[in-house]
Amino acid sequence: MALYAMGDLHLSFQTDKSMEVFGRVWKNHVKKTEKYVSRIVKPEDTLVLTGDHSWGRKLEECAEDLAFIERLPGRKILLRGNHDMFWDAKKTEQLNERFRDRLFFLQDNFAAYEDYALVGTKGFTFEGPFYLDPWGNVTGWDEEKEARAEKLVAREMARLRRSFQKAEDAGYRKFVMFLHYPPTNILEESSPFTEIAEEYGVSAVVYSHCHGERRYGDSIRGMHHGIRYMLVSGDYLNFRPEQILPSSI
Repeated sequence: MALYAMGDLHLSFQTDKSMEVFGRVWKNHVKKTEKYVSRIVKPEDTLVLTGDHSWGRKLEECAEDLAFIERLPGRKILLRGNHDMFWDAKKTEQLNERFRDRLFFLQDNFAAYEDYALVGTKGFTFEGPFYLDPWGNVTGWDEEKEARAEKLVAREMARLRRSFQKAEDAGYRKFVMFLHYPPTNILEESSPFTEIAEEYGVSAVVYSHCHGERRYGDSIRGMHHGIRYMLVSGDYLNFRPEQILPSSI
């Protein structure tokens, strides 16, 4: 038994949205996803999908996309991404009831993996615009968008803190934290998301959202303040799920 993660499947069985404009790695990405997940993930494993599951805007428009995810091996846990319009955060409990024993939607709750609690939320990262001088130095940024970002970060932090609290109340003291957005932007070395990760002593922070080689380095990767930061965007992994934790049994 092992814990894996990957994000940004961007499935479109019921729409005509193609991701191939974002690079050759996206060609036949659905077939690659099916092949590699089936090869790597065993039925007893857990696979966390870190958002942007479907281009469908309503639940009925992504029924085939979610059915594809259901057919993948392992226990599937889904995180909410910025393109997952079908998922109303206020109705997460209804989704979990509807897909009981098939898919688990991670929002304002937690999932257990051995003696770890898996907690997560979409998150939010202020991505600019940043205003740069000819030498690449930041001279300012859009203050209106920054103020909106601060509100969204506060909302996501409240959701994340509730999830940690529920896990602690259930007796868990070991955590893995999942985000869709990266935990910091390209200018930051820390953020509210890295701070809460350090507060709870999480083993890993796992995130996606960053597409294309120019964006893979937008946030923290590797060990930082004793925490492992892992980028699991589908194209970054070439659609091979990344192992987060091995079994301790």
